[in-house]
Amino acid sequence: MTFPFDIALVWLDLAGVFFFAVSGSLLAARKQFDIVGSLLLASLVSLGGGVIRDIILNSVPAAFTNPAYLVPPLLATFLVYFLFSSVERFTSLLVLFDAGGLALFCITGTLKALSFGVNPVAAVLLGVTTAVGGGLLRDITANEVPQLFNSRDLYAVPAFSGAALTTVLWVTGAFNALTACVVAALVFVFRVVAWRRSWHIPLAVNGWHRTSSAGGESRSGF
Repeated sequence: MTFPFDIALVWLDLAGVFFFAVSGSLLAARKQFDIVGSLLLASLVSLGGGVIRDIILNSVPAAFTNPAYLVPPLLATFLVYFLFSSVERFTSLLVLFDAGGLALFCITGTLKALSFGVNPVAAVLLGVTTAVGGGLLRDITANEVPQLFNSRDLYAVPAFSGAALTTVLWVTGAFNALTACVVAALVFVFRVVAWRRSWHIPLAVNGWHRTSSAGGESRSGF
């Protein structure tokens, strides 16, 4: 990789860390965690996916080698601490910040995997892991049903789309700052629209149907 590309990748990664960190602090505030719990949840969601990716790549996680990665969770924690009381009524904020982190991390995770010489299919999978890993850890820690497993929402699919587009652009030599912004915007819009319109994909077994209650899905096919 060239030096300018390294710098651009770090800045994209830090932006994704910040977006995810805010989503973690917002969830912590709604769960009435204290400020330490907010910081820990923000750090977990914003750094967890990247740590998992780097361990798989047999690389020292960037969060442990670059102190700059510790700044976004701190900033997000204090921003939510001082501003949450005035934004609490906007229930979509958490989803919007989460979508921003998802859009950026599926790109940066894929790019880092490709830069390590990983084959395109594995790079897509690592990009998705980077994008959804932190959110999964956040929701489990906060005792929430992980969005990744929410049958009434799309979470991993937008990440797959972004990682696949990034890989295609990289392989064809068309990846640059402009196309990266386009991919990030597409993933962000895809995720938010899917959430607003309750888009979903088929259940694990043909013949199972979703019910309107919170009790789960009926299994009328059996």
